[in-house]
Amino acid sequence: MAENLVSDLKVIVFQLNDKEYGVPVSQVKSIEKIMHITRVPHTNPFVKGVMNLRGVVTPLLDLRVRFGMGEQAYNEATRVIIVTVEDKEVGLIVDGANDVIDIPTSLIEPPPEVVGITAEGFIDGVANLDKRLLILIDLNKILESDEVKAL
Repeated sequence: MAENLVSDLKVIVFQLNDKEYGVPVSQVKSIEKIMHITRVPHTNPFVKGVMNLRGVVTPLLDLRVRFGMGEQAYNEATRVIIVTVEDKEVGLIVDGANDVIDIPTSLIEPPPEVVGITAEGFIDGVANLDKRLLILIDLNKILESDEVKAL
């Protein structure tokens, strides 16, 4: 029975530029609609500012910008995934998030070696599920930069 627990990775699926990504449910606190963002001066372009979430001031990172995809106007589908990394709460702005799935770890492959992809340092692995290719994100790497830590 215990083996079963290890063989699946539960992830929240989110969209960026019509591609699907996954982050471990264990690191996700909540998924929110986009709210008022207070800008923070002198930060990287991907740091959109902070949001007051139930009394907690949470820094927001736009993952499209972080991955070098270019900005897009936020809309009804835009979501903020609140994640916890090393006791810090951060909001990740994504095009949409609406799915929780279990991925058998046997289907997770190491990231393909593709030259010229900005996001490659953030990829933990790739899961090939039927007709879906899911890119698994390493949250620690996204939040590694000194600027993010400064928040």
